[in-house]
Amino acid sequence: MSYQVLARKWRPRSFREMVGQTHVLKALINALDSQRLHHAYLFTGTRGVGKTTIARIIAKCLNCETGISSTPCGTCSVCREIDEGRFVDLIEVDAASRTKVEDTRELLDNVQYSPTRGRFKVYLIDEVHMLSTSSFNALLKTLEEPPPHVKFLLATTDPQKLPVTVLSRCLQFSLKNMPPERVVEHLSHVLSAENVPFEDDALWLLGRAADGSMRDAMSLTDQAIAFGEGKVLAADVRAMLGTLDHGQVYGVLHALIEGDARALIEAVRHLAEQGPDWNGVLAEMLNVLHRVAIAQALPDAVDNGQGDRERVLQLAQALPAEDVQFYYQMGLIGRRDLPLAPEPRGGFEMVLLRMLAFRPAGADDAPRVTLKPLGISQATADSRTNPVAGTAMPAPVVSAPAPAAAPVAPAPAMPAAAEPAAVAPDTSVVPAASEPAPVADVPVADVPVAVVDTPEAAASLPPEPEPEPAAPVAPAAVVDLPWDTAKAPEAVAVAQPEVVAAPSAPVVAPLAAEVVAPVTNAIVQAEADADAGDDEPPPGDYDYVEMDAETLDYDFAQSEAAAPQVEEPLPAAKPATGLAAEWLSLFPQLGLGGMTGSIAANCTLIEANGDDWLLHLDPAHSALFNPTQQRRLNDALNQQQGRSIKLRIELCKPEQETPAQAAARRRAERQRSAEASIQADPLVQQMIQQFAAKVRDDSIEPLDTSR
Repeated sequence: MSYQVLARKWRPRSFREMVGQTHVLKALINALDSQRLHHAYLFTGTRGVGKTTIARIIAKCLNCETGISSTPCGTCSVCREIDEGRFVDLIEVDAASRTKVEDTRELLDNVQYSPTRGRFKVYLIDEVHMLSTSSFNALLKTLEEPPPHVKFLLATTDPQKLPVTVLSRCLQFSLKNMPPERVVEHLSHVLSAENVPFEDDALWLLGRAADGSMRDAMSLTDQAIAFGEGKVLAADVRAMLGTLDHGQVYGVLHALIEGDARALIEAVRHLAEQGPDWNGVLAEMLNVLHRVAIAQALPDAVDNGQGDRERVLQLAQALPAEDVQFYYQMGLIGRRDLPLAPEPRGGFEMVLLRMLAFRPAGADDAPRVTLKPLGISQATADSRTNPVAGTAMPAPVVSAPAPAAAPVAPAPAMPAAAEPAAVAPDTSVVPAASEPAPVADVPVADVPVAVVDTPEAAASLPPEPEPEPAAPVAPAAVVDLPWDTAKAPEAVAVAQPEVVAAPSAPVVAPLAAEVVAPVTNAIVQAEADADAGDDEPPPGDYDYVEMDAETLDYDFAQSEAAAPQVEEPLPAAKPATGLAAEWLSLFPQLGLGGMTGSIAANCTLIEANGDDWLLHLDPAHSALFNPTQQRRLNDALNQQQGRSIKLRIELCKPEQETPAQAAARRRAERQRSAEASIQADPLVQQMIQQFAAKVRDDSIEPLDTSR
């Protein structure tokens, strides 16, 4: 007896032998058992999922000699003839080879005749989507109202090509692809029954290669048995399919986790021995990383579709989540750029080396940029865990207004780790030390700040009158600041400094090497306990931004003064009247833009003698002017006026307002109105009075910005 392939030998002959498709089988079994039979069924799905097999089982259920049921006997002459493909009342039609309307008409001519042996005449039309439009039209009437003894079973892999009129006349069942787990389970059962030795890894390779088709899986198994000389081994199947060893993908990922460049290149060398498709290797890596990410988010959702669930779970525990996302994104970009590489292997290696070079830093080595807290000094919060900061940066020097200077005790020497700091808005004082002074923390409350130069200069300075404060300010304590390891003099007479309201923004100024000030013991102790170890200034009253240590000395006043200002047109000497006013109203109607629009906006109309017009252009914009721009402006005027105008443009300072100057004037008016509205807002006034807030005029923009 000749050999019969596994796909035909193990074709199911009853519903209980079917693998999967339970959603279709349930409906068919219930319909057959309750005798609720439709006259036309349409089965859709990819190749090898059981469309034709289910149709043949239905034919047996309808014509079995034991009666109509979902469980045909399989032993009667009708069942045997259907299994052998020679039952006369089962007409199987290959629509791919009989697409003409003449073939369909010939087929339908015999529909009216009763079945020869069976209970029903069953027409099984495979690949029905291949029929021509005329064939479908010829089939419609019979398909809608066939004789009672006729059943139509249609099968297709592409239901989108079927006319809607055909779909509406059938019960449609969509068959699903076979998951690898179900394919492996069925192959294990078949090979065990066939007494063929096999390895589980080999079955998983076959299950994935089948791509959802059970027939493909059976055909590949036949090929694997022949390739392995009666055995189905993983190495043989991998060599037969030319697929990548999944273990090598995990080897690459483990080398990335360890950060071992040598092991990474060695893994690539082993991959190269198989001559793989490097784009496919990257795709396999992305597939594994995708499953690892799912395992980290929801471990129970990881399937064993590739037979490596345990390895995926182990990787999910060993690989940080941010690394998984980074490697996945880098792999996607690498697949996109791989065709641009001079050599595919070199491009693949560069992707891996890029992953290794830019991998996220570990938790201990990751750079941290601490956000500035609101209302609480970060140094105060960290003073318990950072003893150096607690001793190196004591409270800043502040001074309450006093009528005369008072001697104080010498300041204690600072340890070597201490760094100088200063608080003073006055930048006119020349520093005595050569090194720049770092930033000192300023208390959150508004307090007067003392500016003190060297002790000798401070002793000779006369007291300065105290300026009137904008708001009542409570006197603050005087805190002694020892700036470096040099000993302070035992007694230094300090002149009364100028007292200014301390802004909450960080302020930097150079100071002398030694500074002393009067001390009030009780208040000093409270301030020192609160601010000991401060190494960062509190947040400023400007917009909240995140800064590092190198930008804490940023001077907003200087930056605003040095920032380039947007050049606005100078105001006109006279308001626009007469022809100039007419030009203002005419300019928006021209619809000009770009350089031509800029030239027209800086012109004014001087003469309009019939079709002879004269414009004066501001010489400041002469760099934009050329004959091409004049021609474009002339064309726009011709189109707007509906006649031919002879335009002349002279470089002369306009005496009346141009469209650009008018637009600038309107913007300035809206800006002043917006600023006045903000200043008059009761909530803003309350914040200014209670919190000494400041309104930044450059942050105010009028709501109407359409012009």
